Amino acid sequence: MARTTEKRALRMGKTWAGPQRLERLVAALEGRQALLHRLGVAGSLIIVAVSLFFFARAIVGIDVRQFRAAIAGTGGDQIAGAFLLAGLSYLALTGYDALALRHLRAKTPYRLTALASFASYAISFTLGFPLITAGAVRYWIYGPAGLSAGKVASLTLIAGITFWLGMGLVVGVGLVSEAPAISEINHFHIAINQIFGLGVLALLAAYLAFVSQRGVKPILFHVRLPGPLLTLGQTALGVIDVCAAAGALYVLLPKGHGLAFVTFGALYSFACMLGIASHAPGGLGVFEATMLKTVPAESGSVLASLLLFRAIYYLTPFILAMALLGAHEAGRRWRSLREAIEKSSGADDE
Repeated sequence: MARTTEKRALRMGKTWAGPQRLERLVAALEGRQALLHRLGVAGSLIIVAVSLFFFARAIVGIDVRQFRAAIAGTGGDQIAGAFLLAGLSYLALTGYDALALRHLRAKTPYRLTALASFASYAISFTLGFPLITAGAVRYWIYGPAGLSAGKVASLTLIAGITFWLGMGLVVGVGLVSEAPAISEINHFHIAINQIFGLGVLALLAAYLAFVSQRGVKPILFHVRLPGPLLTLGQTALGVIDVCAAAGALYVLLPKGHGLAFVTFGALYSFACMLGIASHAPGGLGVFEATMLKTVPAESGSVLASLLLFRAIYYLTPFILAMALLGAHEAGRRWRSLREAIEKSSGADDE
């Protein structure tokens, strides 16, 4: 009996070792924010410098006639498909806010949630610095609805985690399942790509175990994280968003590139990660340099696809978001003015 109890305790100790290590890692990271900030700035500068070097080399070697032919040769079905997939991606993004609001036990109408999520992402994707720009847009919309600045900051962090969970799963699965194809692109050994992929999947599993601990409230930067069920929902939404966004570019690529969608999804996610890490507005230059370097097709044709993708996934939603924000603010001010007039009229009648 004693041996059985001891074995059970050892098994439990092994089971909980992973989450406990992750908890200690989170605490250590929180205690070294200044150092991490310096490292982040240095890393961003290195990423930007290297990416600009490769981007400049790719631009110099582009055949202008080939570029124009690729633009002219893009079919209406490709553009329509890209718009549909971009719309699906932004629809999934509204779920980021919906899940975060549910976790924070804050209730707002879905139309307001959809506006706040769509506008915050459309603007932050274009301007960069998502924690600042997205947070500011959200507070502008959610503040009058009764959400405090603290809750909006928590919502922004939780929504950001949703994005990284989906992107991490796409990268991990792609590196493991499509390791031979990716090895032909990045020239790493197949086993190295698989190890990287398994490492990413292990981190995701550790995070899920971390938020699944019974009797413990997982906290990151003073924000209580969602539990296991909401985390799985976050991951599913993140995968839908990332795959739809990758699909919007995939359908615009020149024919004959030979990339399977899973392989391309992993490359696209990696390019997005580098773009975010660079802090360049919308990952501009960094994202393009990575895709030009990894997509096995003529640079002129790929650049044409990237420019169309920028127009469809970034520029169009940005313009629409600005218009919707203007209409929302005008409507809010008109309602305030009307209420003030009604109150004034009621006071005069008395």
